[in-house]
Amino acid sequence: MKRTVAITDANIFQTYRRYPIVLTRGKGIRVWDDRGKEYLDFLSGIAVCNLGHCHPRIVKAIRNQARELLHVSNFFYTKPQAELAQLLIKHSFADRIFFCNSGAEANEAALKLARKYAHEHFGGRRYEIITMKYSFHGRTIATLTATGQEKFHQGFSPLLPGFKYVPFNDIAALERTITEKTCAIMFEPIQGEGGVNLPDPGYLPAVRKLCDQHGLLLIFDEVQVGMGRTGRLFAYEHYGIAPDIMTLAKALGGGLPAGAMLASSKAAKSFTPGSHASTFGGNPVAMAAGVAVMRELLETDVLEHCRSMGSYFVERLEGLRKKYPHLVREVRGKGLIIGMELTIEGRDIVSQCLEKGIIINCTIDRVLRFLPPLNVPKNAVDRCIEVLDDILRTTQPPTPTRRTKPLR
Repeated sequence: MKRTVAITDANIFQTYRRYPIVLTRGKGIRVWDDRGKEYLDFLSGIAVCNLGHCHPRIVKAIRNQARELLHVSNFFYTKPQAELAQLLIKHSFADRIFFCNSGAEANEAALKLARKYAHEHFGGRRYEIITMKYSFHGRTIATLTATGQEKFHQGFSPLLPGFKYVPFNDIAALERTITEKTCAIMFEPIQGEGGVNLPDPGYLPAVRKLCDQHGLLLIFDEVQVGMGRTGRLFAYEHYGIAPDIMTLAKALGGGLPAGAMLASSKAAKSFTPGSHASTFGGNPVAMAAGVAVMRELLETDVLEHCRSMGSYFVERLEGLRKKYPHLVREVRGKGLIIGMELTIEGRDIVSQCLEKGIIINCTIDRVLRFLPPLNVPKNAVDRCIEVLDDILRTTQPPTPTRRTKPLR
């Protein structure tokens, strides 16, 4: 372990706060370090391994494809790309797909498509895109600008012009912000990095109505909440409406880098040859993995399991909230994207969980985020609750002079 850590620290940019653990193997919800210690992974590589680590169906697809063809340019057709595109379109609102390699790239493509569409239909007067406070859309300069959190902007000014931010779940604020310059509204149906924030039941339909009234494109960033994470294939399905553009990544490739921008035919017509491209987008091996992921989601009961286990997990976390009201402010989530907001900072609790063999993370300083595989077994949830209970029992409450406000 020491050698791997030393080499990494000496040679790789220090852009991550890594734990001094070298993971070497994974299966299902379990991963092991180089000393043989076992961990239950309730982060899933940040919502990437939605079917668990090294799922047999995905591993088989990768092996089979790797024997045949690793890469060709997008000047040619490939069967895995065609097959995954067909599956995604059949089971979504979309008519066209652009494949890329990550969520940031998918969102970058969405931003470009929105502006290209507006330019073609309204000339150069519409170019502004409204996004949400506490959002997260990526680390490129455009997706960073779209992200409504100042902490990610620091040191990168001047950011790109043409973005405005409004509070999530505030339809009145959104309506006031729309001007003759607005071309699109972009947000996560459920905010992940922003603290697992859920919309009110009527919020998404109200935003859809505003977009239709003003001729705006509606972009859903489902990089984290898509591919079954909420108990449905896509999060927008819970709310009875559809976007014009949607982005996917993370779990799309089952552990391999893969991203996608999906669009209705209305929006998709604005991208023509030369408008956008990606050397590695739609890579045959990543696409074969994506086909395996989609077929597993569609052909088994994993989505139903996600819904039932998500309800059970929330119920158990609510038990902790009632037991430790001085430490736990709120539990919220849908399917198996769940947040537990604390009255204290959560970093130390994450570290203690790791010592006890449970991998979780903390976002917005005070929200413990749980993103286990969609097929997580009940006994693993029970073990996670047991560990959290032990930690909270010995955790000091916030001092009376330091009162914290809810994040939302």
